[in-house]
Amino acid sequence: MELDDQLRRYFGSDDFAAITPAAMEAGIEKMLVDFGLEKDLARRFGLWSLLHMLGSAPDLDVAFKHAEDRDAARNFMDMMAKAHDGIDAGSAG
Repeated sequence: MELDDQLRRYFGSDDFAAITPAAMEAGIEKMLVDFGLEKDLARRFGLWSLLHMLGSAPDLDVAFKHAEDRDAARNFMDMMAKAHDGIDAGSAG
C-alpha cells in the first residue's frame, strides 16, 4: 500500500497540497466505506492509519475486533504523536 497510490485512488491526486476540500471530504468518505468492507487486516490497518493521519479514523474499539490490532493502532498513534512533537520542537528554535 503506497501512499501516492492511495492519494490518487481516493483524492484524485498524489500532490496532497493540490487536493481541494471537496475532494478531501469525498475521498475520506470513500476510504471509510472501503475500510468497513475490507477483510485483509494489513490493508485495513493501512486504511485506518491514513484515516488517522487525516483526523477521520474510526474509534479503535469500532475499527478493530482484536486487542492485538487495537494495541498496534495505539502504538502507531504514539509513534505519530512523538514524530509530531519532534517536528514541533525542531520548529520552535
